[in-house]
Amino acid sequence: MPALGPVKRKDFIRYLKRLGFDGPFSGGKHQFMVKDKLRLTLPNPHQQEISQSLLIRILKQAGISREAWESA
Repeated sequence: MPALGPVKRKDFIRYLKRLGFDGPFSGGKHQFMVKDKLRLTLPNPHQQEISQSLLIRILKQAGISREAWESA
């Protein structure tokens, strides 16, 4: 069960796959994952972890609730 805090990019991708996303696929400058018609751009792995604030913004874009994220 992932906490709603900093998360490693590799773990972030694994959790998104559990939530039904496919990918990651190569895009222009960023990789992306898809679920139905939703295309979610992934941050580049320049830093060690995805910060809590960025994680919250990404989950909001993807329409993933806090409960769904914590149960992934």
